[in-house]
Amino acid sequence: MKSIQSILIANRGEIASRIIRTCRKMGIRSIAVFSDADRDNLFVKEADIAIHIGESSPAASYLDVDKIIAKAKELEADAIHPGYGFLSENVAFAQRCKDEGIVFIGPHPDAIEAMGSKSKAKALMQEHGVPTVPGYQGADQDISTLKKAALDVGFPLLLKATAGGGGKGMRIVHEEAELESAIEAAKRESLSAFGDDELIIEKYVSSGRHIEFQIFGDQHGNTIHILERECSIQRRYQKVIEESPSPIMTDDLRYRMGEAAVLAAKALKYDNAGTVEFIYDDTSGDFYFLEVNTRLQVEHPVTEEITGLDLVQLQIESAQGMPLAISQDEIEGKGYAIECRLYAEDAQNDFLPVTGTIHQFNVPNVEGLRVESAIESGSSISIYYDPMITKLIVWDKNRPSAHRKMQYVLRNMTCLGMTTNQAFLLHLLENQDFQQGNYDTHFIKNKINVDEIGNINEQGIHQSLIASTLYQWHLRKGRQKLLQSIPSGWRNSFYQHQFQTYILGEKEVRVEYRFLNQKFECRIGESEFSASIVDVSSHQIRTEINGVQHQFQWIQKGSDIYIQNERIGALHIEVKDRFPSKEAEKVKGGYESPMPSQIIKILVKEGQEVNVGDGLVILSSMKMENTIEAAESGVVEEIFVTEGANVEAGFLLLKLKENQS
Repeated sequence: MKSIQSILIANRGEIASRIIRTCRKMGIRSIAVFSDADRDNLFVKEADIAIHIGESSPAASYLDVDKIIAKAKELEADAIHPGYGFLSENVAFAQRCKDEGIVFIGPHPDAIEAMGSKSKAKALMQEHGVPTVPGYQGADQDISTLKKAALDVGFPLLLKATAGGGGKGMRIVHEEAELESAIEAAKRESLSAFGDDELIIEKYVSSGRHIEFQIFGDQHGNTIHILERECSIQRRYQKVIEESPSPIMTDDLRYRMGEAAVLAAKALKYDNAGTVEFIYDDTSGDFYFLEVNTRLQVEHPVTEEITGLDLVQLQIESAQGMPLAISQDEIEGKGYAIECRLYAEDAQNDFLPVTGTIHQFNVPNVEGLRVESAIESGSSISIYYDPMITKLIVWDKNRPSAHRKMQYVLRNMTCLGMTTNQAFLLHLLENQDFQQGNYDTHFIKNKINVDEIGNINEQGIHQSLIASTLYQWHLRKGRQKLLQSIPSGWRNSFYQHQFQTYILGEKEVRVEYRFLNQKFECRIGESEFSASIVDVSSHQIRTEINGVQHQFQWIQKGSDIYIQNERIGALHIEVKDRFPSKEAEKVKGGYESPMPSQIIKILVKEGQEVNVGDGLVILSSMKMENTIEAAESGVVEEIFVTEGANVEAGFLLLKLKENQS
């Protein structure tokens, strides 16, 4: 058995911080690698040693196998922990570590390879008695063969690329008329994304739940499962909320699914942390194998919270050759845990990722709350990596108690400076169907109206604007050098009010105020308010407005103000310049980048005719690709970008003109 003294972490962000924490607990030296974009990231500061790995692009840093191996050798690392994502399920990387004499903290390469193809994985599971979704996963990929197989499976059905994931190369087909075009589209997308157009066909479970079982194995043939996690709350095929135990789980169902998960692990001779994913059919009560994730999962803290285990420590011990320190009979779940993923994304704009700087970040002190993050005030969210900001995990004795605490956390945490899904998460937690456990994988799409999220009523807006105005008054008062006995903004006309004009979206709101007898008289339109400052500290103000005290978080960057209150929510407002510059006009026929992105592919040429819906440019931001499509027919007049370039949100990509013919 080799004793691991130092671990290089081939990852970044919150999972790097998580691994560093266990390394410190075990007395193991932690080595972080970082890209240009991550030089000032929190995980870099937390590691015992941190070394620059390359440019910001993942391909030039966290995905560069040669660089990572070279750094591991240079710093004499005994082992490499890949975290999740990046190289964590790369069989060539796992084999390279083995060949170089470096311990790979994950399963053996054969297990990774076996699960790398969905068709081969499914065939292996069938051989070992694991229930699989009825369908076709043959080597014959001729269109006519796939059509015949699809008709045998019946509708609705799911076309799925055997390589990769994240929803790419997937199509739901409801009737025969859609079949051929859907097969061709899925093959094209799969070939483009993964270099492989092989598809499998499966019965589509229209009302299903995504339930996964944590598995663990060692190098001595011991294999266990560590209970389930419910992961059905998803958008864009990506998880948003995970919980354990599952609301639909019974002792009998847990036993049968757990046995199937262990069968899957034994089929792979599994020797580290992994997850067996199942789809549970709400209609029939049947469950089917989906895949094995041969790595630690993002949501692993949920399992840690209900069991008290440190899964990263178990990973390290197993990689050293130690037998599992716990048996199946000793696994016991206590209480309930839930995880919410806070993303830099706009829920009301199809969950598109956003970038920017988090000017203020803090979470309330709540018993049972665990925060997994590598973010602090001043951290930036770049275009290069996943847009997840932090994971919030709450444990309590039961589901209702934990939900109440999580709602409190989401109302009171501060993440100011950019758009996040914080209000969206709170909206989900407050939904009665979710609270009762009545949901499936389509819950967000079918049950959640994102237009209802984050709407602040007029009273809340007025209170926020008054608080902002009073905070700015306080700042001016603090800077006042001369005539300190005179109130800030003093006028020699008793009746004359000061004013501040704010911009909220397309609307302007004027706050008029004057300071008199230690109180403020405020006016917004026809509404009048009596207000005072109760207390002010760094980026925080407590006000009393019409006899009620309110606490606000407040920060200003340039003309932008971000203000938050636990009852009202977060508000982004702009101070109107008294001498505004003329706003740039939109270019007619112009197409702009909706977010900071990298130009992946330009699909058209100047002079080319395009029709409505034709793809123009493929953009990539935070590991997600988006295609800009033509909103009207025309001719490409000018193209202003090149492939590989990075652009900011609002950058003009190209321009169309009307077709004169």
